[in-house]
Amino acid sequence: MDEKISVCLINDSFPPLIDGVANTVKNYADIINKKHGKAVVAVPYYPKADDSKFPYKVVRFPSINTEKFVGYRTGFPFFAETLDEIKSENINIIHTHCPFTSALLARTLREPLDAPVVFTYHTKFDIDIESAVKNSYIKKKVLGYLVDNIEACDEVWVVSEGAGENLRSIGYKGEYFVMQNGVDIPKGRVSDDFIEEVTGGYNIPNEIPVFLFVGRMNWYKGLKIIEDSLAKIKSDGKDFRMVFIGGGRDFDDVKKYSAELKIEENCLFLGPIRDREKLRAWYSRADLFLFPSVYDTNGLVIREAAASGLPSLIIEKSCAAEGITDGYTGFLAENNAEAFAKKLSEICDNRALLKEVGKNAMDKIYISWEDAVMAATERYKTVIEKYKAGKYERKQSFSDEWFNAEGELLDAINRAEKLRKRAKTAVINYGKGKNRAIKNSAKEFYHGMNEKRRKITKALRKKLDMFL
Repeated sequence: MDEKISVCLINDSFPPLIDGVANTVKNYADIINKKHGKAVVAVPYYPKADDSKFPYKVVRFPSINTEKFVGYRTGFPFFAETLDEIKSENINIIHTHCPFTSALLARTLREPLDAPVVFTYHTKFDIDIESAVKNSYIKKKVLGYLVDNIEACDEVWVVSEGAGENLRSIGYKGEYFVMQNGVDIPKGRVSDDFIEEVTGGYNIPNEIPVFLFVGRMNWYKGLKIIEDSLAKIKSDGKDFRMVFIGGGRDFDDVKKYSAELKIEENCLFLGPIRDREKLRAWYSRADLFLFPSVYDTNGLVIREAAASGLPSLIIEKSCAAEGITDGYTGFLAENNAEAFAKKLSEICDNRALLKEVGKNAMDKIYISWEDAVMAATERYKTVIEKYKAGKYERKQSFSDEWFNAEGELLDAINRAEKLRKRAKTAVINYGKGKNRAIKNSAKEFYHGMNEKRRKITKALRKKLDMFL
């Protein structure tokens, strides 16, 4: 395929809101726009967003503020102007990174754009739904809605095999393709002088091991295992420093728990660090990265750590452990504090082993965003070819027919609106002349277009009513 990639990337989060998936979408857009074609990003409106800094188009669709409830604004994807703005960009593939309102927009766009939809499964949404929804009936319905959105896409990507298994566990029955994400931290340590500049102001003796965690400060990240295991090795007489970088809803509770375990003097809670170079300094300063999360589907922070030659201690058989060989490119432990503490105690004083495994991690498991996005764009070309050849079996369900009709409706409204504006302009222009016959003809055309618009809207609404 010689045609340039022109992709619409859709997600529920994007700067100024930063999370792992927002970072993924931004890296896709940056690299595609720079090296592989054209990227257009479609995301919900945020009041403080400044999209002028991006070298590609960012389309903001209307949203309502639900940040207090879910941490994000909720977008409203059924908006004619949004469709019109995206359609003008000559998109040949749609890539949605969230199975909620983003997927609704992707499905609405597919028919008017005549472009395939790719979906990437980044997160174990069943865990999020489990914590947010207590009623089992509602929970089942929400998961069914999520799976329906995913199965409606032409191709489904997952960021790891473990993510694919999780997707199957919530009811997805289709095929999936593993497409790994990359990291935006370059390979190599920062200078010793910069490490000292960033970390030197803290009470961290050179002779004791330094452990590091980077991520959201939420209990489901395995933070209790970290703190319980640290309390165990401290009771055995080992000294250390534990550095927590990140913010989250459980930040205060995690800090409080360290005091209850009497390890607070060994711990540093630094909050979020947005400066990537300063973050690299901490990766370069630490001796071991602790990541006992079984929630994450990919564990990109492990590869961020590997970029600086920092090895990780991970839970065996977790998604984050995929591609990790114990004692060679990382360290593995069972999913409990006792096993984690035992492994930590065995390796934390062996600086030579930690450096060797860190170097192996840098050489073997690191993947840059440039390489990850190159693989994705190559796959885009295959998806487009298969779509044009009619090789994707379209699931014709209630929701598919509804979204096809909604897309047709929005497209028709846009066409009618453009004709209406042209007619109105004609009325104004001709009205300035002296030829009343021309003026009257223009008025008739203008009013006729309004009537045509009403008929199109009524007909398509009637089609939609069949499904409501």
